[in-house]
Amino acid sequence: MANTGAELSKAIRACLTEFVKCADELGDLDQAIGDGDLGITASSGSNAVDAALAELPETATPSEVVLACAKAFANANPSTMAALVAGGLLAGSKTLRDVDEVGMDHVGSFVKAAADSIGTRGKSQVGDKTILDAMVPAAEAFSSDADNKLDAAITAAAAGVESSTGLQSRRGRASWLQERSIGLQDPGATGFLRFLEAWRTANA
Repeated sequence: MANTGAELSKAIRACLTEFVKCADELGDLDQAIGDGDLGITASSGSNAVDAALAELPETATPSEVVLACAKAFANANPSTMAALVAGGLLAGSKTLRDVDEVGMDHVGSFVKAAADSIGTRGKSQVGDKTILDAMVPAAEAFSSDADNKLDAAITAAAAGVESSTGLQSRRGRASWLQERSIGLQDPGATGFLRFLEAWRTANA
């Protein structure tokens, strides 16, 4: 894997075409544990990113591509998740400064920076039953010496989703359910897992 800005843009757009297919699932999960708008956030944000990337010049750098994604995703929705994801993308873009081609070696630091941003802005950590329960183990897998880092990251994220299902939500709207959130699957963590799976499907 070695993508120029133009190639990265193409790969992201292909991924989002697959990712939006899980919007209903995410909406249903969020309805059970949150305010029910994650499916809309995912679909409208993905469509906005696709449109923004279509307008980028072929000469855009990987960092500029990610910045365009962050801006489009944030502007597409007023939701908290959209703001957190956009902030994470902005933080991740900083790891790609002066990078002309994105390789697998860049992904671990990118995802970690994004997760750190989300954790800081959302005042959350692994174990709070949020997107971080999938992102952090995935970042570690991307930074490992696994033969197939994407497969390893998907496995790690899936394990994070499964383990966090048995936890009580401690952040956001879901925390209002208190003990009733135990046994419900976190929509944010699931969304990140589905994004990784969409990337593998679209860019195999």
